[in-house]
Amino acid sequence: MLTGEIRSQVDQIWNAFWTGGISNPLEVIEQITYLLFIRRLDDLHTLEERKAARLKRPMERGIFPEGTDPRDRPYADLRWSHFKNMAPGEMFQVVGEHVFPFLRTLGGDGSTYSHHMKDARFTIPTPALLARVVDMIDHVPMEDRDTKGDLYEYMLGKIATAGQNGQFRTPRHLIRLMVEMTAPTPKDVIVDPASGTCGFLVAAGEYMREHHPEVLRDDALRQHFHHGMFHGFDFDGTMLRIGSMNMLLHGVENPDIRYRDSLAQDHAEDAERYTLVLANPPFAGALDAETVAKDLTAIVKTRKTELLFLALFLRLLKPGGRAAVIVPDGVLFGSSKAHKELRRMLVEEQKLDGVVSLPSGVFRPYAGVSTAILLFTRTDSGGTDGVWFYDMQADGWSLDDKRAPLLPEVKQGPTPEETLGEAEHAKNNLPDALARWGQRDGDERKRPRTAQSFVVPKAEIAAAGWDLSLNRYKEVVRADVAHRSPKVILAELAKLEDEIREGMKALEGMLS
Repeated sequence: MLTGEIRSQVDQIWNAFWTGGISNPLEVIEQITYLLFIRRLDDLHTLEERKAARLKRPMERGIFPEGTDPRDRPYADLRWSHFKNMAPGEMFQVVGEHVFPFLRTLGGDGSTYSHHMKDARFTIPTPALLARVVDMIDHVPMEDRDTKGDLYEYMLGKIATAGQNGQFRTPRHLIRLMVEMTAPTPKDVIVDPASGTCGFLVAAGEYMREHHPEVLRDDALRQHFHHGMFHGFDFDGTMLRIGSMNMLLHGVENPDIRYRDSLAQDHAEDAERYTLVLANPPFAGALDAETVAKDLTAIVKTRKTELLFLALFLRLLKPGGRAAVIVPDGVLFGSSKAHKELRRMLVEEQKLDGVVSLPSGVFRPYAGVSTAILLFTRTDSGGTDGVWFYDMQADGWSLDDKRAPLLPEVKQGPTPEETLGEAEHAKNNLPDALARWGQRDGDERKRPRTAQSFVVPKAEIAAAGWDLSLNRYKEVVRADVAHRSPKVILAELAKLEDEIREGMKALEGMLS
């Protein structure tokens, strides 16, 4: 957990960028990302130097060459450990005119991070600001994975407080709920086809470290964790750089984070490759028919992005693979032929496990649209017996534009550090949703339709035209109104009239 001092430092740097003329929060985080990467290159080079000295042989994988760069600056000056001690003016010149051109030509360690640095641009406006940022980053203990990961997450959180760019961030507590519900395993191959800042992949990695520490002790599992488990697609270069750095700072050495227009490009190379999909893709309405990948329209004939993404998830999953994805409510009850056909496929041909209805304010202040989490398994042979529904009414944060926390941090999220009482459950439903999810094949099937969660048989859903909206099946308890006979009502009125008469007499006596 970050200390208040580090948070304050980040806040000051952020404000300095804004007052220095960089008003786009994505540009701010991108510049910080470049500097973090530059520091990492120096750390890698230092490790190689020490290894070579210990073994008394030449370096095998040095990052910085001997000699000078094309502008006659010694490559040694391009290292973080060298330029951080320079005067602000000289540091500004070295970073802008030498380090960034070096980044753009870097083959580096062959990692995804090096690949996404080829378009690196230096836009920090002043030497003073650069010196301040470098000093702050230099004081962060980068060998501590938790600290540097939390630092970057705190920076990313600032994107969500800066206008329309908040669309790139899904609330982290909802991400953790979806990861907990799908319970990733050490052999899973996980994909987010709209990865953004890679929040889902980061959360899956943290879950793995907590629940399956053997992934870092076993050679084969460790290799899979660092090089084969995590895959993310995006068509925004800035997001690819930010997402890659987020994964790096959370301890994943070489995830597969790459450019792909998920709805437009054919998916032959990725079809049936993944065992788990975690996603909250953007829903932008309808695409032009010519731009939609033909292998998706073969699954469902539509141009609506929310339906195409569901078709994509089915295309990417291996048989037996599972998914937890956020969809707009229209997917659950839309009346078009494509809507009904896709829901029929999920229920009849695959295994639809659950629908979690989310409060309409979870994506405020950017959108008030109602959404839900769909949880399903690709089987290609059916398997849906009953569908588990959960009516989430509170996620631990206010549902207005402020999105202020309603509980202390130790009582937030799906796995809080302290047990919640009944009044606290009314403010944070996530732990209850996770607990009930675990009982969906047991006690949950006995719950009445008036409860916060219940199971609906497949036959009933089919009879309702594959409608998956919770309100279609939930029963509302109405307060019973006691029916009284006219005789009783007249007697009560007569008694009231007598009480009024006696009151008037007493008042007259006081006035006389």
